[in-house]
Amino acid sequence: MAKISEKLNEAFNNQIKEELESAYIYLGMAEWFQEKSLDNLATWFEMQAKEEFEHAMKFKDHIIERGGHVHYYALAEQKQDWESIMEILEATYKHEKYITSKIVELHELVKELKEYSSNQLIMWFLAEQVEEEDNASTLIDKFKGYRNDFNFDHHIKREE
Repeated sequence: MAKISEKLNEAFNNQIKEELESAYIYLGMAEWFQEKSLDNLATWFEMQAKEEFEHAMKFKDHIIERGGHVHYYALAEQKQDWESIMEILEATYKHEKYITSKIVELHELVKELKEYSSNQLIMWFLAEQVEEEDNASTLIDKFKGYRNDFNFDHHIKREE
């Protein structure tokens, strides 16, 4: 198999940073929920953070398999001073849409560079982002039906 190009290697390293920053975002949200004793929501967002870390590792593994070099860029500090559950849920959905746009950019780059050995990885992420956006929008829809935060928290369960 052909070695990964420098351009795609750099783009995948940038995506690793995006995924790790996503994990930071969700850890900060989980902490906010923990501080308010909204334990199910805290668990939901902790699991989301773990998933984002796993996404970063998928890119890392692919770079190595293709003979590239992994570089971990510095992560930016993330927002932690949230006002409400709805603000967090809306930020989650907005963030997942942003990540989808980054994956679409990678898809276009893979096609442009004709690095088809990376196509399966990108197709997996495109499908994953459909699920991620759906999960985020579903949380928003569910929250709209509850009168208080604790009642909503009680009904949020997430299986590993």
